[in-house]
Amino acid sequence: MMLHYLQPAKLQSKKIVFEDVFSARDSATVEQLKELSSRRRVIEESINQSSSITEAIAREMSGGLTSHCLRDLQKLEQYLPLLENLIFHVDLVCSNHHVIRWISELKIRWSSALSSSSFFNLRGPKLFQIDNLRYELGMTLYLYAALLRERAVEILPADLVQSAALFREAAGVFQYLANEVFPSLQSTWSVERPPEAIPSMSTVMSLICLAEAQAVAIRKAEEKGTTVGLLAKLHYGITESLGEATAILYSNTREYKDISWRFVEFISSCKALHELRSLKYLAESLKIVDQVGVAVGVLRDAIINVKKKVPGEESWRSIFSKEIDDAADILRKFENENEFVWHEKIPGGDELPLPQGSKIVNAMPYNPKRWERELSFKI
Repeated sequence: MMLHYLQPAKLQSKKIVFEDVFSARDSATVEQLKELSSRRRVIEESINQSSSITEAIAREMSGGLTSHCLRDLQKLEQYLPLLENLIFHVDLVCSNHHVIRWISELKIRWSSALSSSSFFNLRGPKLFQIDNLRYELGMTLYLYAALLRERAVEILPADLVQSAALFREAAGVFQYLANEVFPSLQSTWSVERPPEAIPSMSTVMSLICLAEAQAVAIRKAEEKGTTVGLLAKLHYGITESLGEATAILYSNTREYKDISWRFVEFISSCKALHELRSLKYLAESLKIVDQVGVAVGVLRDAIINVKKKVPGEESWRSIFSKEIDDAADILRKFENENEFVWHEKIPGGDELPLPQGSKIVNAMPYNPKRWERELSFKI
């Protein structure tokens, strides 16, 4: 089983009406701005849970989609190309003082799903405003990637292949955000911003998605009877990816001082869980080559270490308990066999072999789409 943490998709935003702010030169531009506002409004209503539309009507409007997550992804896919087109045309006149004022008047505000301060606000989630259309693009794409990840979890374990593909797709969007979108907000870095708008946070999320994609790939490999030696390497590859993510969070404590402790615990717990699974398979591979004493040492050390890292979240604790019990059962079996048959010395500490990691999944590159329509403004 995998640990799940779907909080990253729980973003909220305030209403934006583009046609009330941008001064259009012609009726065609007005209509396109209205369509942009309309496409965004259905997203706002969904994520803010303020829609009055019934489930039946929502399903009919989406073409029969029964998954709420899929319906939100569809709405975002209809909004993003229009937003990309607006940004393209605004960039052509971005230095104009009218355009600068219009963007400020949009009051682009988003909440954070990863900031601890957002969870303890009696007036609702804390909102972060940045006067830049790429902030709107970045947060919308972040929501899109988080929902792709949520959909990947939603279809587990029914469709392992599609689930892994969605995790990889989400990883690609997060990589695009880290490399192309959020770095462009550098001029606004003096303004308070949500953790989601920090480029390295998108890198962290990409690493998490790739780790989750590999976890799904491992389940498929286990079904096919892949060797325990390779399974050990694949699980440790996940441990290494999550180690990279943890290192990023701890490398800049100033920017991440307000990060949710539960998010950090999720990463560290997943890392510990896959390390245990890696060492369990490593011990089994050692047993196959008659190194029973070393296998016993590996399992003893692994169980001692993982017991120090059991998470507080109850649903995660139950998964840990099962994994620890499984490892303990294998350990007892190996100990008995060593005692009565092999009589090998049981090593510990630096004498134990170090696990090796292998990564077999890559992110799917994200290619932005732009709905090419002419926009004309009075400037």
